[in-house]
Amino acid sequence: MEEGLGQVPPEAAVTGAIVSLYKEELEPKSSHVLWMVHRLFGQKLDLAELREVARCTPGLQMQVYPSTANRKKFGVFLTQPPSSFRGFPSLDNWASEGLIQEKPRKFLETVELQIGLKDYDTQRDKRFAGTIKLPHVPRPRMKICVLGDAVHCEAAQRSGIPFKSVEDLKKLNKNKKMVKKLALSFDAFLASQVLIPQIPRLLGPGLNKAGKFPGLIQHTDNLENKVNELRSNVKFQLKKVLCMGVAVGNVGMTPDELRMNCLMAINFLVSLLKKNWNNIKRLHLKSTMGKPYTVYG
Repeated sequence: MEEGLGQVPPEAAVTGAIVSLYKEELEPKSSHVLWMVHRLFGQKLDLAELREVARCTPGLQMQVYPSTANRKKFGVFLTQPPSSFRGFPSLDNWASEGLIQEKPRKFLETVELQIGLKDYDTQRDKRFAGTIKLPHVPRPRMKICVLGDAVHCEAAQRSGIPFKSVEDLKKLNKNKKMVKKLALSFDAFLASQVLIPQIPRLLGPGLNKAGKFPGLIQHTDNLENKVNELRSNVKFQLKKVLCMGVAVGNVGMTPDELRMNCLMAINFLVSLLKKNWNNIKRLHLKSTMGKPYTVYG
């Protein structure tokens, strides 16, 4: 560190850090400001000192986030933002700008909710799992195959849905490579009620190992509705690491549709956690080829 770098007055250091955050379009949350002060000026401030600087320095204003019950989580904003400032990326403007795509893509980008957890011991604590149906289909191009009897194969053919009959499955002859290839060819499977008990005998454990054991369809079900329902489902499952990601939308959705899906998915996840919001460390939204945007933490 250069000599004298740490001698910058706290008011100037905080203001300089916030201006840098504005230039990078990062919201000046207290944690971001403290990190930027240390990065630029080598100074370490605590929350109480930052709060005092924000209160006493002209041109700065402190805002406590309404979603928090205490005053620990707050932001320090400029009363007069720079003229080039466009705004901080949020769920609203991120979605309304098409997830800020630099280039048009030749495919429909998925929007993923990326989750970081805290205060969870994956070895000792019970690992949770849960599935919820979102109000708007996040993955309209999700590839689904029907493993059906004669009735469901005929219905799938009429609807243009890929299908395999019992005879097709018998041809695989439990060959591990061919079953693995089948599992990799589709994102999910549906199977007729009469076929479900026969799947292990016909295909072995391949689909189950791939995490794609078929869902159940009955003759009273509307096949297209079942397919759309499967495309709308998202599954949260804690494994050996404290991070996970689920598809909650796509870049072709409206901001309201994306917001509804995100809120429902996040609230459901929180309900699965033993300490609810206290187990959430960070939430990000990211399109397939886009930048990640922090929505919490």
